[in-house]
Amino acid sequence: MKLAPKLIIFDVDGVLVDVRGSFHKSIVETVHFFTGRRVTYAGIHEWKNKSGYNDDWRLTTDWIASLGKDIPYEEVKARFQKMYWGTKSRPGNVARERWLITHKRLERWSRRAELALFTGRTRHELRYTLGGTEARKIFRRAVTMDDVKKGKPDPEGLRLLLDGMPKRDALYLGDNIDDALSAKRARVPFLGVLPHGSEAHQARAKRLRELGALDILHSVRDLEKLLA
Repeated sequence: MKLAPKLIIFDVDGVLVDVRGSFHKSIVETVHFFTGRRVTYAGIHEWKNKSGYNDDWRLTTDWIASLGKDIPYEEVKARFQKMYWGTKSRPGNVARERWLITHKRLERWSRRAELALFTGRTRHELRYTLGGTEARKIFRRAVTMDDVKKGKPDPEGLRLLLDGMPKRDALYLGDNIDDALSAKRARVPFLGVLPHGSEAHQARAKRLRELGALDILHSVRDLEKLLA
């Protein structure tokens, strides 16, 4: 299979950036704060295997509720943000994030197609991750949760990025159920990205294929093999 998209759209978390030590760690720590329970990272993927949990604050709130604690969404979000961004006395988990691909490779791809981002992050979170890197110049357009009325799995963000372009000329790469559903509803070709042998792969590879994924890549770097 060879692909020649004019627009390649990437999800960020789990595709371009490893967030196990940042967002995922913040989920586990926030659940523990409110419930006293030490949940596992495997449990995160059980939740991510359902639609509606691209929002980590919602996931965390509902996980806490499933453990018998009814905590308002905004209160959970505030605690989560403290874990993620840190405080004056505690470094934030955001410092644990790392890129899964070199900017040199992204720059090479950008000479073949326009590169864009469609993420469930806030603008502030995305700006922080792109800041100080060459990636901020490579991705000229991005849609965050602040830019849409309806987040994933609604296809609004993909349609904004298409901006009238034929759907077949685009390609979206993501790792979650809601990424695949967004692509399916926007009728944009989709590739899943799930590390081989990972809990995420075990939890979601089959479902992503069922939702129309052209293939499941073990790393976003594998896209290189498919580009015509």
